[in-house]
Amino acid sequence: MALNTLKSRIKYRLSRSKVAVFTPQDFLDLSGRDQVGRALRQLIGDGQLIRFGYGLYAKAERSPYSGKILPKKALPSLAEEALNKLGVIVVPSSAKQRYNSGLTTQVPTGRVVGVKGRVSRKMSYNGQSVKLEHVAG
Repeated sequence: MALNTLKSRIKYRLSRSKVAVFTPQDFLDLSGRDQVGRALRQLIGDGQLIRFGYGLYAKAERSPYSGKILPKKALPSLAEEALNKLGVIVVPSSAKQRYNSGLTTQVPTGRVVGVKGRVSRKMSYNGQSVKLEHVAG
């Protein structure tokens, strides 16, 4: 595989990586910010990546059933991985805490992610979004 273009070098790094979430900073050692942004947009167009927040990209694949481009992981797990990458402490949401302690039988949807500290990020894809809940403690 000839790694002569920035797009092909980023694609190679994506294929070798075990993580699913990326930021442009992950590729700034390859080239400048503008060129990395352009290459990431090309990979989104090719269906290799999706953008699910400001400066947040995830590995993607084409669904064999609908033919649509979908993230390789569920949106809540992508959100948790992205928050960890950004240095935010992720904790169980209040609904998940109540369910785990046996106070309720209502199974949490997973669309609410508990965080410590203040975070004002929006993460969504294809009309689905993840809500960030500040959990004290």
